[in-house]
This record gives sequence, C-alpha cells and structure tokens, in this order.
Amino acid sequence: MDILADTPIADLAATRERLRTAWQARKPDYAQRRADLIRLRDAFRARSAEMDAAIRADFGHRSSHENLLSEAMIVLAEIDHALAQLRRWMKPRRAAVGWRFWPARAEIRPEPVGVVGILSPWNYPVNLALVPLASAIAAGNHVYLKPSEHTPRTSQFLRELLADVFPDDRVAVALGGAELGAAFSALPFDHLLFTGSTAVGRKVMAAAAPNLTPVTLELGGKAPALVCPDYPIERAAARIASGKWFNAGQTCIGVDYVLVDASRRDELVQALLAQLRARYGADLGASRDYTRIINASQYARLASYLDDARQRGLQVIEPFADPAAQAQRQAERLFPPALVVEPDPQAQVMQHEIFGPILPVISYRSLDEAIARINALDRPLALYPFGHDRAQIDKILAQTLAGGVTVNDTLLHFGAHDLPFGGIGPSGIGAIHGRNGFDTFSKLLPVFHQRRLAASDLLKPPYRGKIDAMIRWLAK
Repeated sequence: MDILADTPIADLAATRERLRTAWQARKPDYAQRRADLIRLRDAFRARSAEMDAAIRADFGHRSSHENLLSEAMIVLAEIDHALAQLRRWMKPRRAAVGWRFWPARAEIRPEPVGVVGILSPWNYPVNLALVPLASAIAAGNHVYLKPSEHTPRTSQFLRELLADVFPDDRVAVALGGAELGAAFSALPFDHLLFTGSTAVGRKVMAAAAPNLTPVTLELGGKAPALVCPDYPIERAAARIASGKWFNAGQTCIGVDYVLVDASRRDELVQALLAQLRARYGADLGASRDYTRIINASQYARLASYLDDARQRGLQVIEPFADPAAQAQRQAERLFPPALVVEPDPQAQVMQHEIFGPILPVISYRSLDEAIARINALDRPLALYPFGHDRAQIDKILAQTLAGGVTVNDTLLHFGAHDLPFGGIGPSGIGAIHGRNGFDTFSKLLPVFHQRRLAASDLLKPPYRGKIDAMIRWLAK
C-alpha cells in the first residue's frame, strides 16, 4: 500500500471489518493498552519537529510555539495523564443497590466497545486527532482515523506515525476528501467522534443514524467574552487577545465576540489594539508568531464578513491595513486582525461563527442585557466571563449555558484533564478528555450480583398473606 495515497472508498468497509475482527479475537488488556500508549508517546515526542514542519507547510505559516503549545504539549499531557490513571479507570466501580435488594451487590465495569471512528478537523490537526485516539486506545478499542483533507501534509504525518506505532489491524488511517468522509461516517462503527462545524456535524449524525452508531460531536459556535464593570480593562484585553488571535482565531473555543460595559467600550478597543501592536509589531507580515488562514476559501469567507460590515456602515478597525500589500497578503492567506464595533444582530459577523481574526466588540448597559444577548444565540461551546464580583459571575453561570467555561481567562479549560470537554445542542453532543474520554469510548456496564440466599426468591405468586404484606411494605 502506498502510505501517502488517498484511501479508495471501496476499501473502507473491509478495513473497519479487519479492525473489528482483530479486536474481537483479542480485546486489549491493561498491558497492551499501556504499551500502546507508551509507544505512541515516545514516537510522537521523537517526531515533534516533523509535526511542526507539516503543520506550518499546510497553513503556509503557523507559529512553531503555538504548535508546541496547542498540539505537542496537549497530546503528550493527555497521554501521560492516561498512563498515570489507566489502572484506576479500568477498575470496576462500586455501585449501591439500596436496602431493598440487600444482600446483593452491584458494580459498573468499563468495557471497550470495539472500533471507534474518529473524524478530525484541520484547525488543530494533530491535537484533535491524537487526543481522542489516545482515549480510545486507553479504553481498549481499535481505531479508524480520518483526518482532514485540508491539512494533507499533517494527515500524511499522522498516517506514517500511526503506521509505525500500531499494527494495521489495531489502528488504521483513511485519507481523502468530503466524499470519503461521508462514506466513513456511514460505516457501522461502535462509536463515532466528529470534530468540526455544526453544519457538517448534522450530516455526520444523519449518516450514522441508520446504523444507530453512538455519536460524539465536538462542534463550535459563537463563544462570548463578557467583561463585568469591576474587571480591569488592560488585563481583560490581554487575556481576550490570547483567546482570540491564537492560531489567527481558527479555534473552536476562541473568543467570537466581546461584551463590555458601555462606559468602557472605547477603552477596551484601545487596549485590544495595544495588545496587537505588542504581540505582532508594526509589520504583521514579518511576525513569526502570526498564523495564516488555512485556505483561500476560508480567507474569502472572512473577507466577505468585513465587506458586509462596511456595507452596513459599521465601524471596522484594521490596525494592520495596507492597501498596497493586499494582493500579496491574499496570496499568502495573511488575514490581518480586525475589530468590528457594535455590529447589529443581522451582520454576518454575528450570524455565523467567525473562526478567524475578526473580533466584534459590543457594549451593554446592564448585566441582564448582556446575558440576554448571549441567550439570543445558540448555546456556545465556550463562555468567558471576566469579573471579581462572585455574585455577578454566579449570575452569569446560572442564567446562561455553554459547553465549558473559563472565568477570568480564555481557552484554558480545554487543557484541564478532569474537566469534560464538549458542547451542548448546536455546539456539540457528549464529552472527551481524561476520564471523560475514557468513559465516552467505553460501555459502562452495570452488573448486579445476587447472593446465594435472597429475599427476592420470596417475591412470586401467589401474592397472598405475608408476601402481599411484604410487597406493600416495600412499596411504601
């Protein structure tokens, strides 16, 4: 097999069946799971420079430091966490049966489900492929991975890496475009994970439905940052800038828009502009730390959002605007950061997840108004409230609902192993990371153990006399 060639659609079913047959013949025990994770960790660590080069080539340019933080660090930390906790996660968990069933006992046994399909996206092409893969391996499954066609060099890197680590009947990788992805989604997996847009997530769920395949969807949405009146503007701007312009905004939990108390809106705008100058200097194109947009289609989509804002007469602030360099920037897919001040709800930047370096800044007159603005949109994958008043933060958390929250910062809840990562409704279904990922790719099997002598032996017809009295007593 040519390891770099696209996968024929006709081969998908046979590969899934090979993985399933091998899993059924020898379900991975603790020793194999641990050995697999160690080999994956060691091979990945040894090839981190190769990973960095592949990602940078796919994007045209992406900060190597951001690759290390968002791809290498997260993957290695997730594998190390699984290795440290695996024995505990695999143990049966005690469960109470209640006094009515005494002296029986019960337990919950995490059992592998079989073959897990993973459809990973382009924005963090290694992290969002290998983190769920590590969880699925830890849970004792075999894995079929389909990485994004929009990052072909990174997808080839993943295929080569995993071929070196795993036999082809334990982990397989399919390469190809949207047509192959649709066929992949329709395979009868024992669990299917998709990370990507809400629109494609609907198609994946529909394709999986005929097989009743359990599906986990990690989607996106318009993640707001809400700055309360008591929070320092300079600090808020610095942390929002990190959550917005990391990876040029191509982050599913990136800040999509900012709500700030009306009296400090202009102060926040100036603080955000100062952050951009401090981070990227005067010449954006010369910065080694600013990532390019993944492809021309995404670049054109972002440009259309700014065109729409201008046509609506909105204030668009472009600190790195350079009309003379526009053609070159477009060729390089270098999309400069931009602020859109007070966009109306019908503006394109408020109708769609931005997924790029455009940041709407919106003022509010009361906290209730800000909360209502958030609730007028679909429930987001992330929410970022900034404030020192505990009562205000609690009010925001109580009156909104998001997939996950970082208070007084951005993005960081993604990296906390014990926090489930996932959305709700249009922003996703289910959760991964740490034990939550292990449980997602397991069947938490309930087992009831009856004793040799049990009172339930008496609960049978005819229901008269003492049996009648016993049942009526139990039902009180």
